[in-house]
Formats: sequence, C-alpha cells, structure tokens
Amino acid sequence: MTTKFIKVPISELPLPPSSHILIHNLTPDRNEPNPSTFIHDVLPNRPSIQRRARLLPAPAHFAYVSPLPLAFPYEVPPIPTSEVHDKEGYIEGWLAEHEATVQTEKANATVPEQMQDGPSPSALRTNGLTKFVSQARDQTRELIGLSETCLRDCLPHLDVGDAFAVLGSPALALSGSEKGEGEQSQEAVETSPAARVRQELVDVLGGHAVLMSADTAADGKGYAPWSLRYSGHQFGTWAGQLGDGRAISILSTPHPSCEGVSYELQLKGAGRTPFSRTADGLAVLRSSIREFLCSEAMHALSIPTTRSLGLVYVPELPVMRERIETACICARVAESFIRIAFFLGGGQQDADYDAVAHFGGMGRPEGIETRRSKQSTQGDAWGKALVFEVARRNAQMVAAWQAYGFMHGVINTDNVSIMGVTIDYGPYAFMDVFDHLHICNHSDSEGRYAYMNQPNMIVYACRALLNALAPLIGAEISLENKAVKEGWAADASSESIQSWHTTALKETQSEMERIIQETCAAEYNLLFRKRLGLRLKVDNDQSQIFQPLLDMMEEQQLDFHGTFRKLSSFRRDMIKDEKGEKTSALEGLIAALLQGTPEPERLDYADATARWLRWFEKYADRIDCEASEWGGEPDYDAARNKALKAANPRFVLRQWLLEEVIQKVERDPASGKHVLAKVLKMACSPFEPWGAEGDETPDNELDPEIREERRYCGMGEKRLLGFQCSCSS
Repeated sequence: MTTKFIKVPISELPLPPSSHILIHNLTPDRNEPNPSTFIHDVLPNRPSIQRRARLLPAPAHFAYVSPLPLAFPYEVPPIPTSEVHDKEGYIEGWLAEHEATVQTEKANATVPEQMQDGPSPSALRTNGLTKFVSQARDQTRELIGLSETCLRDCLPHLDVGDAFAVLGSPALALSGSEKGEGEQSQEAVETSPAARVRQELVDVLGGHAVLMSADTAADGKGYAPWSLRYSGHQFGTWAGQLGDGRAISILSTPHPSCEGVSYELQLKGAGRTPFSRTADGLAVLRSSIREFLCSEAMHALSIPTTRSLGLVYVPELPVMRERIETACICARVAESFIRIAFFLGGGQQDADYDAVAHFGGMGRPEGIETRRSKQSTQGDAWGKALVFEVARRNAQMVAAWQAYGFMHGVINTDNVSIMGVTIDYGPYAFMDVFDHLHICNHSDSEGRYAYMNQPNMIVYACRALLNALAPLIGAEISLENKAVKEGWAADASSESIQSWHTTALKETQSEMERIIQETCAAEYNLLFRKRLGLRLKVDNDQSQIFQPLLDMMEEQQLDFHGTFRKLSSFRRDMIKDEKGEKTSALEGLIAALLQGTPEPERLDYADATARWLRWFEKYADRIDCEASEWGGEPDYDAARNKALKAANPRFVLRQWLLEEVIQKVERDPASGKHVLAKVLKMACSPFEPWGAEGDETPDNELDPEIREERRYCGMGEKRLLGFQCSCSS
C-alpha cells in the first residue's frame, strides 16, 4: 500500500528541528555570523564577501552563500564618471542588485480533489521562510529533467505542480509532436496553481529564488543557504582549503515517514562561493546531465549514492571551458554532503582541534550518537567509532563499484563521503570491455584512480581521516574512552598532541585497515555471487569461479555487463545432453558471449570456446552444490534465471550513450528533454528487458521506440569504448 502525503510547494517544505540543522550546530564565518546579518547587511551592502575567494578565518566551518548563477568574471558596466570616487561601492551596488533581496509571494499548494475537506493551502505554511528574488537578474530558466524516483524516496511530500506534464512523455524515437506537447501544456495553464508551484520549483532549483529567514524560522534562529569549508588532497597532493566551490545547500527537510531522517537539497553550479578559487562556480549542461543520470542509475543498482532531483537549464548563461558551453544547475539530495576532507584541518592555517571536535559532534553518520549535548556532558568517546564506521561504509560502497564495473575517476579526499555514498560525479565511467587497469579520467596520467586501484584509494582517504582525528582519539583514550570537553586541546603542549596522535595510530590504524579489507572482500564476494545466481558462501569461489571468469573477459576482450547479462540464461542441463555430449544450447550461449568482443578478428574461437566449456563445467558443479538453497522453487533453473536477470542490468549508462544524449539536448533542449527522460527511466529500471530482449525480430521490423531501446542497450561504436572524460565540468 502506497503511503499518501500532504504535498507542499518547495517554499513550504518543513525544516528539521534546530538541533538537526547543520548550520545551527557549526561555526559560521565571523563575517556572516547569522542569517539576520547575512540577509539585512551582507546581501544589500557587502555581497562581494560571498563571492571573493578567501581563506575563512578559524574556526569557521561554513559561510552563508546565496545562489548567484552569473558568468564570471562578472560583466559589470563601466563606472560612471560621477561615481568614480567610490569604485568599491559601485561594484557592491551592482552585485547587490543581482542578489536575491526582494521579497515575493510564495506559491500555494495544489491540494488534490480528494483532500478538499482537509487543510487549506494557507494552513500548510509552517516553515517560516520567506522567498526572495533579484531585482536585476531574470535569466531564462528551463526545467529539463526531474527524477520521480528521487521524489518518491527522499521528498514524497514535495509538490512539483505540473512539472511532469510540461516535461512531456519520455521517448527515444521522436515523432516531432513531443516538443509541441510540452509547450502546449505549459502555455495553456501558465497561471494555474499547478503552474505556479512548478515555476517556483524551477526558480528555487535554478538559483533565481532563495528561501531565507532572519529569525522567524527554525526555532527563531533563522535560516539561509550555505557552503561548507574543507581541505583535502588532490591526486595525492595536499591542496589546502578547498570547500564547496560550486555547491550551495539551500534547504533541509525531514522525511515525512522516516523518523530521524532529513534530506539536504544542494545546488551544483549556482554560482561562486568563497571556495571557488579562480573558477566561476557554474556547471555546464554536459556535466550536469552526467551527474543527474548517474546518481539515479547508481541507486537503481543498489550502490550507495547521493541522489539527483532535477536539472534547470540556463541557456542565456555562457560558461567557458575548453569551448563556450551553456549553464545547467543540478539539484541533488543527500542525508549529508559531509566529506572526509571536512575533518582535515583549515588548509593553510594551523589545525583547530576544538573545531574538529565540534564538527565531529554534528557530522557523524546515522547509527553513531551525533548530538553535541552528549559530547559536552563527557559522554562516550566517538572518534575511533567514527573512523571505523566511515571505513566500513566506504568499503561497502567501493566493493559495489568493483562488482558493477563503476569507476569514479577522482577519488580525492574531498570526494569521499563520511556517509559512504558515491558523491561528485565527474569523469566517471561504467566498464565496457573488461580491463582491470582501465583509467576513465584522461587527466589521471599515472592511473592513480584506475579501476583496480579504487579500494586502495578508499584506504588512503580513511587514513587521512584517521590522521586528522588522531590527536582527539588519543585524548579520548587517555580519558578512558570518554569524549573530550570543549577547549580540550587549548592548553595541551605540542608533545601531548604528538603523543595522543601516536597512541591513536598505534591502537586504531591496523584495525581500521582490517575493517576496510574484510568488509570490501565480503561485500564484493556477496555481490559477485548475486551476479552469478549463487547463494552459498564457498571459500574458493574467488579463485575457482570469479577470477577465471574475469580473466576470460579480459583476455578475450569481452563486454563486462553484456557477459553477465548473457550468463543469466545459463541452465545446468546445457552442459550435456542424454548422450553425454555438449548441447547446441551451450554452444549457442558461448557463441553469443564471444559476440561481446569489439575485435572478433583477434579472437581464437577454438581456444576461447574450450576455456568457456571448462569454466561452465565448474560453474554447473558449483550450482549443483546449492540445490537445497532453492528447494522451495518448483523450477530451480527458472528461479535462478529470474534472480540473475534481477542482478545484472540490461541497460547500462555507457559513455557513448551519455555523449549522444548530451549532444541531443545541446542541439535542441525542447526535444532532447524527452530523450533525457527516457534514458532516466531506463537507468532507474536497468533490469527490465528493454528493446524486446530475447525477441529475434530484426531491428528494421521493430517499432521505432523499441528499436532505439535495443540500440541504447548495446555497446555502441568501437571508437567510444573506454572513452575517457576530463575533470572539466
């Protein structure tokens, strides 16, 4: 039974209690000490402080930042001669005009007909936030993507109005009527309540409208958007202060039915922050589409990930990369966007151990006590437990990456979440032809983040976390495993700090690394067995079944995901017929498997076939060992095949496909958004038999939509196999 929620516009999403709002429990930049100062002083009088690249003074954890999607360097008109005496004031005034400082009316909820006797739209207004817009900035904003699965899982109480009607029907084979479909519905109901709710959603997710409160929201403490400060390593080199250079968190809201769970909404590409360094804080259409699709695809594969809510295209906003591109803001969702790098100090400044302890009190994953009140009353130690939990979660995550051939591309310490979810989708890729040395990021010349090295990069990141927390962990050990109090390191000598650090590493590092190695191995084996339809844990599976399969894929240059999907049709009775001879069905399966190479002319078919036969014999024996595990099934093989199809995707978000979708949306967003929606639908249901899987009907006789589905489930052109992306986005 589906739970029904009272839906409200984005401007009326409820806020968590103050004790669960991150910015109420961390230390803000002293130049913007609270939402009231930010709204009444910073935005109208000195807005450049949020746009200038600068080191935040210790012990700040974050800065209040309002979305401002503008081309950078800013195109400020020439200063009039009469005002030349105050150049700084002129610049601040220009920026202030473009900031969201003008109060405007919120949208009303679109109450369903069956709830007309329930609460009125005005009664649903409870969060105390005010909507602000700019008096001088009103670029075209177009919603080109919205995720139903993200709404269902994270924000079931969010009213999106007529957004899906305006987006139109998902379709790969466009008939020409799709563009008009969306435009007609939008023009016909532009002033309806549903249209106003949708437009407000677009305005907020597009960085045009900003939800804030000086003091009426969140238990009277106010509320404003923010970007977090952190420091970290890039390609193994300490980079100092990094921070959210183009990410601005705009809202957090409790899940209506999951007690204690809140979701944070963050805009990626909505303009500069104090952490943007020399960059523009924007994101291009290409990179936003990649993140939007992959976040939801990863979730569908049960790989821990941040989520994507929507895409707002800003066609009039040029963005300079290797070429001039157009801007697109990706709205993403997570329980927390806190990264390991948050704990790694202040960058170019001395370590602030009180700030680390304070941050740890708020930033720990669910399952570890997170409230500061426990810490301040000398509760139990938490530093070591945090390190172990972060290690365990990330070990499970990277095991899933390896099992499903996902390559992140940039596993810097600022791209590893303490929640153990995949975060920051840049030059990622899913494996095509299996190659354990594959590098998906063409900026990674040394292969630091190659597929085979990903588990080691998680170890590296967790070591960095442990190293940052080691003085605190050592101090907790000296207190007989009690939490430190505020000011715990203020009077400590450098010798004491070093002693605590050494003690923590001695007592914690080997255990942390054991947790990562054992958790990763166990999870990988679990997922690999699932992909092969095996339920029992057998110690030699890795050496006898898994690794020989991978070796054959690599040596025969076979498609990774296609091979697994084809193995889903294997049955034990294929091994031998009644006369003890190999069956034609098995020969046909092996032939189909060998079709998964892009270079058939290089394949020794006789040798490859013989190797597959030997492997299938071992695989069949292994399946027979666990017949009792499937005892309740009337047809053992049919049940296994169904389980295999549910574990091995038919549709994979391949590089060639992403490039094609991006090009279609870039050429014509009005029609391209239909293709984008259909690819999202396929990515969210990757195990479905898209493209009439198993149907031998020739491509030219298929319905055009089914034919395109079939093509999108293929390997694509040989030249794009193993295609590498850059970090530029």
